[in-house]
Amino acid sequence: MAKRIHERPDWLGVPDVVDIYSLSGCVSDDFADYISCWKHNGYWLFDSPEVIRIVADETETELGDTRLFYYEVHEFEFGDRKWSPFLPEASVGTNVLLPTSKKLEGFDVVTFWAHSSPECSPLSCNSLAKKIPTNSHCLLQSLEQAKNALEDGQFENSEPGPYRVFAVYSVDWPSVPK
Repeated sequence: MAKRIHERPDWLGVPDVVDIYSLSGCVSDDFADYISCWKHNGYWLFDSPEVIRIVADETETELGDTRLFYYEVHEFEFGDRKWSPFLPEASVGTNVLLPTSKKLEGFDVVTFWAHSSPECSPLSCNSLAKKIPTNSHCLLQSLEQAKNALEDGQFENSEPGPYRVFAVYSVDWPSVPK
């Protein structure tokens, strides 16, 4: 996914957070309103930077001010106080091109109430970073920290789940985006 990264909003109230690398588009916007193009994969993200460029062309969107991210989702989602397996949407193909290099930035917890595209990242969207320690990008340090926070009920009363945990990697654009 290509995103426009925003600095920490004042309302977040967590001075150690510099900017927001969340998967959700609540603070740091997705590069475009992409769903209607139907080029996303079964995870409602993109298989490659080239597909993002195609969508940007179709939506007449500039990519020059975006950062590229690669996400790996934990194979279980958390809802009703238990972990359950889930799969990508089968009616939409998924053939992810793995990046040649990536930098782990942290882990995000994202709501999927509608069981389709990513919704909210309560660490930033609901200011849960005030009570759950995050890094400078408003992400958790580890999968274990994310799982423990969910199991301990720290995400309750934020946004409706289920919740999915994503490893967030920054990736260099294969070539300069236009």
